[in-house]
Amino acid sequence: MAEIKAGRYRHFKGMEYEVLFVAKHSETLEEMVVYRALYGDGGVWVRPAKMWNETVERDGKVFPRFEYIG
Repeated sequence: MAEIKAGRYRHFKGMEYEVLFVAKHSETLEEMVVYRALYGDGGVWVRPAKMWNETVERDGKVFPRFEYIG
């Protein structure tokens, strides 16, 4: 799995997020990304790291779900 580093990311739909850290699920030990929205109320979210690194297809093009921007 590709390394997920702290910093700003752009979701393929255009919104920006900040990765705070990568944590482990207490029951399964699955790696989870803890991140916050850089818009709206700045909500904090968690998503499986495996899903974070996925690619998605939209309008016949393939994009990373989240792209590191700094």
